[in-house]
Amino acid sequence: MKRANGQGNGQGFVLAAAVLWGTTGTAQAFAPAGATPLAVGVVRLAIGGAALLLWVWGRGGWPGHGRAWPKRPLLVGALAIAAYQPFFFAGVARTGVAVGTMVAIGSAPVMAGLLSWGLWRQRPSGRWFVATGCAVAGCGLLALSGGDTAVAPGGVLLAVGAGASYALFALAAKELLAAQPPDVVTAVLFSLGALLLLPLLIFVDISWLAQPRGLAVALELGLVATALAYLWYTRGLVTVAAATAVTLSLAEPLTAALLGLFLLGEVVTWPSLAGMGLIFAGLLILTYRRS
Repeated sequence: MKRANGQGNGQGFVLAAAVLWGTTGTAQAFAPAGATPLAVGVVRLAIGGAALLLWVWGRGGWPGHGRAWPKRPLLVGALAIAAYQPFFFAGVARTGVAVGTMVAIGSAPVMAGLLSWGLWRQRPSGRWFVATGCAVAGCGLLALSGGDTAVAPGGVLLAVGAGASYALFALAAKELLAAQPPDVVTAVLFSLGALLLLPLLIFVDISWLAQPRGLAVALELGLVATALAYLWYTRGLVTVAAATAVTLSLAEPLTAALLGLFLLGEVVTWPSLAGMGLIFAGLLILTYRRS
């Protein structure tokens, strides 16, 4: 019973993190002109990484500093969270926001399950297959309902690369959690990822940060949609399998679609509603437990 309760709490953390991630698109919609997707992504990771470092330091330093850091997952996790940004934003630029986002998010649980199966011999459960099938089908309907039919194959491949990067991050973080506390793992991976992306600031315009609205958007994305969201996510990973956590994170497009409907006035079609219903069904299948 204790294990079941712990897993339930972990799933709650992952779902809460996904809801915060779902605010990203809405926040970007309020960004000033000139805030390109790549610039927003780099600034978001830099602010989030710095905030996570300050959080861990403010709570008394590094409680896990005396423990060994497994080198392979540390390197893979940092590279994955850094690679996600250019893969995702380049994919979105070529395919459009709807298709690029849905391909990236929808491919992540499949990649996580396959990577866990192929690299760690951890075969996903039957429930994972059913839930992931529902959620991915829902993402597909949401993407098709966006009305963008001219899909660039290269952009789709970049978006799949983003999904694979996210899956690798989840798997690497899960492995690091066996040796380090969740908050420390999150802070270290994001800080290293931010350092890898800092050179890109030379090539992107960040003058929009001087505007109050631009700064507010950057802080929301960095502090809420990144730092807080990933703190919750890695805490959830302590008791939730990586493949399951990635599938639970498909609540992100559901949140984004609902915010677009109620805050941005976007039109929701029947395929959109069907897609959201399939995603919700997948989440119910994955989280339901008999009493």
